Amino acid sequence: MFNEIEKEALSFLPVNPYQLKGFAKATVHKSSHVYLNKDKHYYSVPFIYMGKKVLIIYSKTTIEIYHGQRIIASHQRDYSKYLYTTNKEHMPTSHQFVAEWNPERFIQWGASVGEFCKSFIIQILDKKQHPEQSYKSCTGVLSLAKKVGNDRLNNACKRAMDYEKINYPIIKSILEKGLDFIDEDPAIEDKEIPIHNNIRG
Repeated sequence: MFNEIEKEALSFLPVNPYQLKGFAKATVHKSSHVYLNKDKHYYSVPFIYMGKKVLIIYSKTTIEIYHGQRIIASHQRDYSKYLYTTNKEHMPTSHQFVAEWNPERFIQWGASVGEFCKSFIIQILDKKQHPEQSYKSCTGVLSLAKKVGNDRLNNACKRAMDYEKINYPIIKSILEKGLDFIDEDPAIEDKEIPIHNNIRG
């Protein structure tokens, strides 16, 4: 029965294996890119969709971006954090792709201060769903190097991460109080035994 009826009706197997797909909603930024929070990566769409709500459908290897029921862009998936995948045809003629502020620039700026500062900046960027929300904090932290120098700022970032507090106010407070000069572990800093007649040994 197989040879007589079914064999001729068979079709070829798919060239590529089936891939599960995920979904994410996004708004097109003024840079003509959308941000996939899962990978912390940017993908371009045609500039006419700036400010529009879109749907990102992603598989292990591909990214498809839809506005309504229409696909407006597709890319190979890139897992590199804070980088951009850009189709130049999506950009307006007057547009400069490398914006004045972007995550990569802040990370490089932090690295120029020191490794702790770089890690601190990355953690600020990771805290928000959209890195743009953290740009003000990043700028505030990094600008402190002009006042106190790279070494003090780098030490302050290390101490803030020991406290597990990742924000601009904690860095400013550490520097104002001179806590970046202190080497003690913050976890035991306040546990010194006071001098008292009733304490033995």
